[in-house]
Amino acid sequence: MATTLLRILFPLLLLTLNPKRSGGQYMEEWCVVDEQTPEEELQKALDWACQKGGADCSKIQVGQPCYLPNTLKDHAAFAFNDYYQKFKHKGGSCYFNAAAMVTALNPSHDSCKFDYVP
Repeated sequence: MATTLLRILFPLLLLTLNPKRSGGQYMEEWCVVDEQTPEEELQKALDWACQKGGADCSKIQVGQPCYLPNTLKDHAAFAFNDYYQKFKHKGGSCYFNAAAMVTALNPSHDSCKFDYVP
């Protein structure tokens, strides 16, 4: 029970803090997969993000810059972040039924660039 509560409250807490850098600028944030998420839940969240959620999942298709590594977690992280960056100023969150979390570490790698929208 306590673990479930923490998985729910911790991402919400991160979203409300919005830490500022010196000079009044907000820190850059990306939305990534919570590594503890079961694959079944992760797949459901990825499907929602790419379909009803409005994330642009074209870059995780075969031959595209974010296809490799070809793992559920990598593809979900890209889709979650795409959704979050597009909709965070319109009420969208990085929650995905507790499958995701906010990070200050840029998850971009090789030719796969994760967008950041200030």
